[in-house]
Amino acid sequence: MTRINGTVPAATTLTWCEDMMEYRFSATHPMDPRRLDLTVRLAEALEVLGREQITVAEPRVATDEQLLTVHDADYIAAVKAVGEDPTTPDPARGLGTEDNPAFAGMHTASARLAGGSIAAAEAVLEGSALHGVNFAGGMHHAGRGTAGGFCIYNDAALAIRRLLDGGVRRVLYIDVDAHHGDGVEQIFWDDDRVLTLSLHESGTSLYPGTGFPNEIGGAAAQGRAVNVALPAGTGDSGWLRAFHAVVPQLTAAFEPEVIVSQHGCDGHARDGLTNLRLSVDGQRQNMLDVAQLADQHAEGRWVALGGGGYDITHVVPRAWTHLLAIASGQPVPLLTAVPASWRDHVRERYGLEAPRLMGDDADTWWRSWEVGYDPADAVDRAIMATRKEVFPLYGLDPWFD
Repeated sequence: MTRINGTVPAATTLTWCEDMMEYRFSATHPMDPRRLDLTVRLAEALEVLGREQITVAEPRVATDEQLLTVHDADYIAAVKAVGEDPTTPDPARGLGTEDNPAFAGMHTASARLAGGSIAAAEAVLEGSALHGVNFAGGMHHAGRGTAGGFCIYNDAALAIRRLLDGGVRRVLYIDVDAHHGDGVEQIFWDDDRVLTLSLHESGTSLYPGTGFPNEIGGAAAQGRAVNVALPAGTGDSGWLRAFHAVVPQLTAAFEPEVIVSQHGCDGHARDGLTNLRLSVDGQRQNMLDVAQLADQHAEGRWVALGGGGYDITHVVPRAWTHLLAIASGQPVPLLTAVPASWRDHVRERYGLEAPRLMGDDADTWWRSWEVGYDPADAVDRAIMATRKEVFPLYGLDPWFD
């Protein structure tokens, strides 16, 4: 079993190949695949990627049979058609829109990302790894029959479905992207084997405009969708307070056998697409928290995915290098210097000065929920709204547990 202090390395499968960078909508689209290249380069420069416990597996393109476990056949056919002729978009299915521009080879590129998350889940399912990582994945907005929010195929849902089909009885999905994990939630809306728990900026100020506390799952799965909708401007202290006021309690009550988590890092203060004020330090703490929950409640079994993140030089590479390091059982300290070779590459390639340290020197202290509820605090009101909706369904007291 892994330990958060990193004293016990964990067998970890990273699904990666350069072909995953073919998922590219356009030269100016915010979803820039160069963020993946920079992450791999940084992980290599810090000698994280070369660790003995990390195995790099080249993902296969997901088959139609695999995609059909969460997507409609007509939708898959539409993705293929648009990818074969990008001049014929299908906006009714979200293909060829401003968010999801049509591009040649769309199906293959999207299915490869999906195959990466399926492979990460299979590694955990088969026991060849305790942890699976696919930072090219996390496409959580895709629905059964529609694309959305830069997401074509929902690899997170496909990984969860593979685990369920492999005999796992309960899967906890934790989503800490700035945006609500709407696609995963809707795909498993009526499945009581899956608890989807999304911590995000409120839909009143951010796409996709969903993810409110009263969205709690279908009639057959009440309480299996949990949403913590935080106000714009929430920083590390409020974010971590909310996480620790909701996620550990529900994890313990649900008793998952595997945790799948989505670690979009677009909640960072430097990210131009959201209104949160998080730091790499706070995001790293979330990764440590999820790893600890997997240790405590799922015998360490954990599949970790990427997601949003649009500052490709300052934020994404550091955040996801931390994710890989934590998954391997050996976290990188925040005061670690960013290697000069990597900073030189960023300067020469992008004309930017990269950060000097692996952290932002942020204060990540948060108030424990046990110290009391402040009704004048917008974050506390958001937390309480979620707890009041969901906690009684698990036999928990929204005021005290």
